[in-house]
Amino acid sequence: MSDSSSDNLASFISHLIELRDRLVRISIVVVLVFLALMPFASQIFDLLAAPMMQALPAGAHMIATGVITPFLIPVKVTLVLALLISLPWVLYQIWAFIAPGLYTHEKRLIAPLVIASSALFIAGVAFCYFFVFRVVFSFVNQFAPKSIAVAPDIESYLDFVLTMFLAFGVTFEVPIIVIVLVRMGFVSVEKLKAIRPYVIVGAFVVAAIVTPPDVTSQLLLAVPMCLLYELGLLIAPWFAKATTAPVQDNS
Repeated sequence: MSDSSSDNLASFISHLIELRDRLVRISIVVVLVFLALMPFASQIFDLLAAPMMQALPAGAHMIATGVITPFLIPVKVTLVLALLISLPWVLYQIWAFIAPGLYTHEKRLIAPLVIASSALFIAGVAFCYFFVFRVVFSFVNQFAPKSIAVAPDIESYLDFVLTMFLAFGVTFEVPIIVIVLVRMGFVSVEKLKAIRPYVIVGAFVVAAIVTPPDVTSQLLLAVPMCLLYELGLLIAPWFAKATTAPVQDNS
């Protein structure tokens, strides 16, 4: 084996070791946050269920159909919250892993990008919880026939909530996606502006797929997606310019 091949193998192995160490650090923080939150698992689920409980008729309750579901669901909710709280740390570890391969002018912008990604994802989840859920649950329960006793299953409720959180969290990442695509040279801002009508149609198609089959929830996802796309178009040229290596004067 040549010296070059040996060096490449050693470099690859060192990267794998560093990746393992980063994953271990991420896991440790997530587990510690999860253990710290576990004593409050029941209260955390009650907080998550609050938008639905406020929309239900007086005296109505959610139900659990499984034997150990009343234990497992709060634990799952607590784990998801631990992951959400640890998100900045997770993204920082990803940044620290790729930082050695970046130029100095690129490193200055990566940290704000990581912070912005975390903030936007959390903002999407918060928007879904504080605004979308209250509107959607009230809208849906108003159409429930009087002959039906509304008692949502907590497992189905958790699946729905997590799907919505993920949808809105990823939706709020649209400016970051636009910025990265422009910076990497995959597409120009002018091209993104030209395909704006297709993006709007795509936003409504995605909203129709991932949200309940009602116009209200679809609008609440599609409209922010379109607005955030426009925000990405405004920021992308500045970001591309700021992360471009300065031209050296050889004269």
